[in-house]
Amino acid sequence: MSCIVFTIANQKGGVGKTTTAVNLAAALAERKVHTLVVDLDPQANATSALGVEKQEGKSLYGPLRGEGSGFEMLTPTAWPHLALIPAEVDLAAIEIELAQQPNYLLRLRSVLEPLRNSGGYRAIIIDCPPALGMLSMNSLAAADHLLIALQCEYMALEGLGQILKVVERLKSAGINPALDVGGIIMTMFDSRTNLSKQVVDEVRQHLPDKIFQTVIPRTVRLSEAPSFGKPIFAYDPQGPGAVAYRALGKEIISRFHLKENDAPPAP
Repeated sequence: MSCIVFTIANQKGGVGKTTTAVNLAAALAERKVHTLVVDLDPQANATSALGVEKQEGKSLYGPLRGEGSGFEMLTPTAWPHLALIPAEVDLAAIEIELAQQPNYLLRLRSVLEPLRNSGGYRAIIIDCPPALGMLSMNSLAAADHLLIALQCEYMALEGLGQILKVVERLKSAGINPALDVGGIIMTMFDSRTNLSKQVVDEVRQHLPDKIFQTVIPRTVRLSEAPSFGKPIFAYDPQGPGAVAYRALGKEIISRFHLKENDAPPAP
């Protein structure tokens, strides 16, 4: 059964990118879609948000340098159907080291290939650093679909144009001709402000086939959950954040034809 690789990227920080990576993965896992989160951000926020301690030598730093495999880095989480490859601060060094390797933009793709072909996962979700550096570019080169987390603020629209241009460059350069903008996830929506509504309306007007119907609200609970090492479904299971990410998970499953898979995950 095939596996789909999603990367959640945005060169701007503070847009709900990691929150979306963790909670979307948890939403898929809740529906028994075997999911792997790959934390590529040296800050390791997705790792912490899933309640996993940072461990030296337990990230993709080694495999990206040709030392070891992704399988060796697989780490279980407390939630069924959800696994993790953690991040660590050493990943920051790979930004420089990768540039000295042949096919440096394709290193992550080659590391993930055995994992996606293992039959253990239906979805791999990559959480990128908040910059379009070497790690983020590798994730775009490795992905089937880019999911863009876009904060409901005016300046976010400028960043959207930039990342869409990067996608076109990667495709036209032949690095990942099949890369698709899988969808735009509007985050941090504040129903009390006209600006949030205007930004959503503008994106819907310009990219109607890309924007997801589900809009992620700005809530205190979503902000608090990572500090407790829990996805929103474990921290505030009936709150508006959990309701929204469950709805987004259903949209993702429908849009990309993901199916529940009760086969055991890869070892």
